[in-house]
This record gives sequence, structure tokens and C-alpha cells, in this order.
Amino acid sequence: MTARKPSRKAPRKTTRIPAEPPAGAPAAETTAETPATAPARDSAEAAAPAEVSAAASARASSAPAPAATATVTGPAPAERARAGRAEAGPPRPRQAADRQGSRPAPALDTADRGRLLAGDHHAPHDVLGAHPIPGGVLVRALRPFARSVTVLATGLRAELHDDGDGFFSGVLPVPEIPAYRLEVAYDADTVEVEDPYRFWPAIGELDLHLIGEGRHEELWKALGAVPMVHQGVAGTRFTVWAPNARGVRVTGDFTYWDGTGTPMRSLGSTGVWELFLPGVGEGALYKYDICRPDGSHTVRADPMARRTEVPPATASVVTASHHVWQDADWMAHRGDRPVHEAPFSVYEVHLASWRPGLTYQQLAEQLPAYVKELGFTHVELMPVSEHPFGGSWGYQVTGFYAPTSRMGTPDDFRCLVDALHRAGIGVIMDWVPAHFPRDDWALAEFDGRPLYEHPDPRRAAHPDWGTLEFDYGRTEVRNFLVANATYWCEEFHIDGLRVDAVASMLYLDYSREDGQWSPNEFGGRENLDAVAFLQEMNATVYRRNPGVVTIAEESTAWDGVTRPTDSGGLGFGLKWNMGWMHDSLQYMAKEPVHRKYHHNEMTFSMVYAYSENYVLPISHDEVVHGKQALVSKMPGDWWQRRANHRAYLGFMWAHPGKQLLFMGQEFAQGAEWSEGHGPDWWLLDPSYGASAEHRGVRTLVGDLNAVYGAVPALWQRDTVPEGFGWVDGGAAEDNVFAFLRYDADGSPLLAVSHFSPAVRTDYRLGVPETGAEGWVEVLNTDAARYGGSDVRNEEPVKAEAVPAHGRPSSISLTLPPLATVWLRPA
Repeated sequence: MTARKPSRKAPRKTTRIPAEPPAGAPAAETTAETPATAPARDSAEAAAPAEVSAAASARASSAPAPAATATVTGPAPAERARAGRAEAGPPRPRQAADRQGSRPAPALDTADRGRLLAGDHHAPHDVLGAHPIPGGVLVRALRPFARSVTVLATGLRAELHDDGDGFFSGVLPVPEIPAYRLEVAYDADTVEVEDPYRFWPAIGELDLHLIGEGRHEELWKALGAVPMVHQGVAGTRFTVWAPNARGVRVTGDFTYWDGTGTPMRSLGSTGVWELFLPGVGEGALYKYDICRPDGSHTVRADPMARRTEVPPATASVVTASHHVWQDADWMAHRGDRPVHEAPFSVYEVHLASWRPGLTYQQLAEQLPAYVKELGFTHVELMPVSEHPFGGSWGYQVTGFYAPTSRMGTPDDFRCLVDALHRAGIGVIMDWVPAHFPRDDWALAEFDGRPLYEHPDPRRAAHPDWGTLEFDYGRTEVRNFLVANATYWCEEFHIDGLRVDAVASMLYLDYSREDGQWSPNEFGGRENLDAVAFLQEMNATVYRRNPGVVTIAEESTAWDGVTRPTDSGGLGFGLKWNMGWMHDSLQYMAKEPVHRKYHHNEMTFSMVYAYSENYVLPISHDEVVHGKQALVSKMPGDWWQRRANHRAYLGFMWAHPGKQLLFMGQEFAQGAEWSEGHGPDWWLLDPSYGASAEHRGVRTLVGDLNAVYGAVPALWQRDTVPEGFGWVDGGAAEDNVFAFLRYDADGSPLLAVSHFSPAVRTDYRLGVPETGAEGWVEVLNTDAARYGGSDVRNEEPVKAEAVPAHGRPSSISLTLPPLATVWLRPA
């Protein structure tokens, strides 16, 4: 939102203009010091840490506006700025008497003057600020709304000459550049400010070198808006990558959204533009005013913004983190066991609609307790990166470095992650590097030409979503995304990245017809740039963040998705098993009498089960847009639907692979999910007559997770054939699937899923010899506490010397209707 501006015709009212803290303000504390005057050095030396201390924040906030402003009166700044731009061109100096202590300066070059006013000057620091000349020091300022500007230094007070169009200049009778400030007089007030154009670059040479190479793994510390203390002064360093721009200016609420007086300097061939603005602190709203190659202007949000306004507002917000993490124990031990050899049961959550209206802070009070009660080891958060349209569920990102402000600040989001960790729950975040929307205030043609998107329109336009695809072959773009992946892990302690739409990245012909795509250099359809990017991203994330897992949503049979990069794979830790999801749901949708004709749809997944490290996903994608909720996919009456639902979950939790379940499905919500109202929590309200049936399903999910976590056979050998063995995978006539799971010591668990409504007695299954104690039920989805008919095998089932299924001994079971039973040796 913009600041209010007074009308020229209205009675004079107070408004605000840019200023800095007064000269006598207390010095800001910092955790690192910077010299008052020194050439730019590596950012580790030249800049204080990426935050202004509490004292610096207090200094900035003590003034009336985010940029430390003062109250004055006068005409609308935006109107004057527009007039200045319209008249940019030859100088129009004003005649004035000599000022005490200041001599007239040489006239500003006409080209420099015009370019500064037009916003296409690449080196404003060469013209503005203080510069030694023969006979003194020339000081020039661009203050479009000022009546006068006076230089203040020890023993010196020199008023500058008004050169018109907001330019003021003069030659000071001093032998060298003093430590000075500017006293700027407006129509109704006078303020003291620091001159932004007296500061050295606040970004180091090493940063620029790494950006140029596309190898800056902590890019967020080099680009964007970073509150800091520079040369002893508190302010904010603004840096942006815009290599095609003719000029870039910072604009914000501290300039009344007019950037005429705040042009940035170009830092050479890297395409980076920089400006340190003293007095601008946390909470300030800003954007970049970019002069395109054709001379037109576009105003853009910061691609590296760490905080944004609440949509539909689009400004970036200066921010720094003050969160004190309390999850040290979790972070120290999260990598103790490889994820594919550990329990991994995921609750997928759309934060904005889990319980609509809750903030991050309120979610931190409620979500961890709920997830812990259900026994899930992880939550997966649908994209929390900032996005303009809530109906995209976060999958069309405009702020890749900013958690959505809909529910609070970035530190509020850190609080939520911290609370989940303290509850022993890992946090996975959906990450969307495949595409971005075309909003003209965001990334699309950011500096007037294709920059983040591929320059070939056929490669840039995503055919399915109306979005743009990243140019993975450009080193700076790849750096932007690779650094973003590790940013979430390091700055927000995220434990895993589920990478969305990987298949759309891997294939040049994805959703394209013949003639709409061009083959790669070898004549193939593989996007080799995307392959290289994914390999680099995975290698970097795993190297920098022990214990983090990356998960691919990849819907094809691409070879080596979870193979290490040094063996030619993409390097992901896990992959969603979309084939299992599709086949098993297709089987479950059939009436039981027809299921025997589709038996192989439940067994086919074991043909390729060990080709990758898999997650079995029942995600949001399967319960929206006419696909129906999980329980509503099932055939039969309401009891049979719930029984099928429970039996399916039992089959899923026992099948090799990790588990993922979308919110609402844990209590058999019958309606499709909608981001507008979230899960139907009222189904669990005791005042609702059928609430016990829904609570029963939720109780089952909690028990599935409890047994799962306690029995290593269900997760320890998920990715190797030694962890699984069929007992009977061919009982199509009976709708029965029976298999064994084994832990590293060979201890078994027997899982039997019966997808028929009949009760089968004396059902014989061959089992390993495990001693004389027999087999005992550890879970039965037909139990009364889950809403079932309570057909049980009450006593330990003794093994008999009756050969069956290729084994010398067997047991005789009673199979409940539409149920899954787990048994272990007693």
C-alpha cells in the first residue's frame, strides 16, 4: 500500500518525507563492525550480519515512518516527481546568490542529468555524493522535493546551490571529503539525513564473483534487502540482479513510491545493482523501478524478498530474523538414521485451510499436538512460498524466498517449524522450481527481457498451467533455485523438500505436440539443463544439510530418480509412487465381485518396488476436482465404504514404501477437499450422530502409525527385496493379498488384506517357522473400536505342520469382511 499524499489544492496538511535518524541518535549495536571508510570487501567482512540489532531497530523505529521519516508539509511528492520525469533532459539551473561557505559547482553534464531523472543511470555514485576536485570538494545531491540542502560537518555548514529539478550542488572549501550529513529543508520542516551516495558498496567482491559464476550457495545473503550497519550507519542494503536493465531505482513507502532520488549503481558485468539506504529499517515496503532496454519502466517486487505484503498487495518488505531456535536436539539427531531405513509416515497439510483463520503462531499451538496424537513422523506442507492467488494452493509462486504472509511473518513460520520439531515431528515443504506465473510485477521478463524464463517461447511457456518455465541452462537462474532449496533448509530448519512437477521439467515434449518442441543436442526429448539442475540441487542440499531428504513427484518411469548423482542419477532421496496410487485406487473403486478381474493392479507395484525409494501418496491431488474423497471412491453402502477405506489404509501401511495421507482422509471425510473451508471437522463433533464412525477411522490411523513405528519390519527394509515376501499374491477369486515383511534381523510381520464383504473362516496361509507360541493379531481394521464388525482371531494362532504356499507349516485364520489383519509371532 502507498503512503497518503497531500493535494496541491487542499489546505496544507502534514505528511512525511524521507529522512534518517538525527545526528545525535545513539549508535546501533551490531554483532560485527565495519570500517567507516574502506573499499568494498568480501561480504563476510564488509557487512554486518543480515539484521540490525535491537538498538538499530529502535533507532529506525523512533522516527515517524519505516525509513526514519520526519513530518513536513508540502505538495504531493509523486506529482513533483512526474513533472521531473516529464521535463528530464537539458538542465534548467536556477539563478541564486552565493551561499555562505559553498561555491558554485561545475555544471552537471547534460547527459548525466537527463539519465538520472529518467532513471537509466548506471553509476549515480559517480555523479552524486562528495568528490574531490581542484580547489575543494564537490557535493551534489538529488532531493526532488526539497527547498534547500545544506552540508553539515565539523566546523562547516554550507548551503548547496539549487540547480533545478531537485539537484543541489556546491564546492566546499575543504582539502578532503569530511564526515558529513545533509540538512534538507522542505516546505514545513527541516531534517538531517545521511547521504546514501557517500557509502562504498555494501556487497563484497567474493559475493559478486560467486554470483557471476552462478555458485553462490548463500545467495540470499548477497541479494535482496538486508538490514545492516555499514560504515557505522544503520540502514538497509538493496541488491538486485537485473543484467538487461538500463537503470534501477529503489522505490518504497519511504520515497512515497517515487524512486527519482534513489537510483542504484551497477556493479559491473555481474548484472547486480546496489544501493545502501541509511535509516531504512525493518518493516519498510519497497520495490524496484527498472528501466528496460527500450527505455520504458516497470516496477517489480524483489525476487529475493524474504517477506511480502499480504496478497493481493504485492510489495516486498524489509525484514530480519529474531527467532531464537529451540530445536537443537532435533537438528543434531535428525540425520542419525537414513530416511529410507527409518519410519516415515507423512500427514499432508494445506496450512491456510487446515483450520481456516489460524495464524502460524496459532497453528504452532494446535498442529503439533494433533499430528503427534495421530503418530505421524512428518508433516508435509503444501507450498508456503508466497503466491498471489490462494486458489493455486501455493503452486504458482511469486516469492520464492518468502513464506506466505497470509498467516504471519517469517519468524512466525519459524515458530511453527520449531514447535513441530520440539514435538518430534519432521517438516517437509512442497517446493516448486518447475514454473512461475506471468504476473507483470514479479519474475516474468523481469528486466525487460526473458531473464528467469527461457528465451525460446516454446521452452518458456508451460502448456498446462499458463505459466513460465525456468531457464535451467542459465547459471544465475540455476543458482537462484539451488540457493533457494538450501535457504529453506538452513533459514527455516526444513527437513525435506518435496519437489513438485519433476516430470514436466525432465521432458522437452511434456504436454507438447510435434512441432511445439525442439530436441536436445543429441536428438532426444530429455531436458538436459533440467537434469543438471536437479542433480546440482540435490547434491548441494545433501552436502550442506545432513538429515534433509528430497522427494520427487515424478510420474513417469525416468530411470534413476533416487540414484546418487555420482552414479548418473538425479539424486533424490525418495520418489512418489504414482503408479501404485493410480493402480490401487482403480482396484478399490471396483465392486468386490469385479475385483478378481483387476487383481494384478494391486500386485503390479511389487514388480518395480525396488527400482526407486518410494513414498506411497494419497495426496491432495487425489481428493479434489471431481476425484472424490478417499472414502467416497469406495463402492457399497456407507458401512462398506468405511470398511474398504480402513482395509485400504491397512494395506497401504504394510506395503513396502513410506506413507503419505492428506488431511481429512484420516477421519474418512466424505466431501472433496476445498481450500475455501478445509476439512469437515464437524464430523468429529460428538453432537453429530455419526461422529463415532469418523472418530473410529481416526483411531485406526493413530494405531496404524503406532504399530508401524514400533515394528521395524514395516520400514527398516523398505527399499531392498529382502524385506518382503509374498505368501499368496494370486488369490484373485478370494480378493485376498497376503505377504510378509521382514526387519534387518529377519523377524516377520504377516499382512493379510481381504477385499471381499464375506467372512472367510479356516483360511490357510503358509508361514515361516517361528516357534510354538503361534501368531497373534497386532492390528485388525475390522475391530469394533474402528467401527468394524469385530471379527477377530482372539487367541494366538498356532502354526501347523500343514504345507501351504511353498512352506512346510501354515496357520488357519478367520478373515474379517473388507479388512486388513496384521499378525506377528507371539
